Amino acid sequence: MIKLEALRVFVVVAEAGNIKDAAEIVGRTPSAVSMTLKQLEDELGGPLFQTDRKNSLTALGSILFDTAHLQLKSFDRGIRTVRAFAKSRIGSLTIASVPSVAAHLLPILLQKFLEDRPQVQVELFDMDSAQVRQMVETGAADIGFSGEPRISGSIGFTPLFKDRYKLLCSEKSGLTALPRSILWDDLAHENLILNGSSEQIRAEAYIDIASRSLMTVHNTTSLFALVKASLGVTILPALSAFHTPDGISVLDIAETRNERVVGMLERKDGIKSPVAEAFKVLCLELFPAHLKGFGLQHVENAETYPLHRST
Repeated sequence: MIKLEALRVFVVVAEAGNIKDAAEIVGRTPSAVSMTLKQLEDELGGPLFQTDRKNSLTALGSILFDTAHLQLKSFDRGIRTVRAFAKSRIGSLTIASVPSVAAHLLPILLQKFLEDRPQVQVELFDMDSAQVRQMVETGAADIGFSGEPRISGSIGFTPLFKDRYKLLCSEKSGLTALPRSILWDDLAHENLILNGSSEQIRAEAYIDIASRSLMTVHNTTSLFALVKASLGVTILPALSAFHTPDGISVLDIAETRNERVVGMLERKDGIKSPVAEAFKVLCLELFPAHLKGFGLQHVENAETYPLHRST
């Protein structure tokens, strides 16, 4: 069997025109190079060079040179590709994220991540927490960003920040005239529009109000439009309400436990690609600094945080 390294030695000798210079290039002794060429000729059944000076190829040598040169070029290109993948320079990254993180935090992180990885392909899915968890659990997404899962399953959760909930209503709503933060009782006669973002609120008073809701909207743009038109009020995390259209008021809610924990989701039993692992490391490194601009509280000591909460 002809070895790839033997072909490489032959090509170097043919290009150098002599064994001495070729030996220095490949880092072997002249005698070792000569032995490799002899074994190659024995394997092919004919001489590769017309003279012992190795500066002129035979017909067999010419055919082998052209073939070996193409094979080596293809092999080296393949190895470079594998090494680039291993160093997270190429590959693909699929992210599933709740809209607030996708809109406000991921653009900053992806810009930094792709500076040194312009060939990495990125696919970002903007969806609610349940869909994010489903994509990560099925392997359709490498990494997810959502609220804390209440059931562990096969998902690992690394908390990143805490985010308080806010009430959004039309600026014409009577709620805006209250001289204090909103109480759950204030919403007893309001049309609450559900959106899937407040599922972590476990206060009994809120659950009772939510159970009577007749409208659920999953698209943030549509949700804002309905609230602005005074068709109801809704509750969103502060990050989701960071930029709201004119005509909508964002009010504080008095409930002291009124917050969600947002983090990174990944499969427990999966082996991440080098690209996904590199993105995870960058997120954990840069998230704290970028949270300050949005008034969010970083979760300290994430390694001691309970990763899953059973119901």
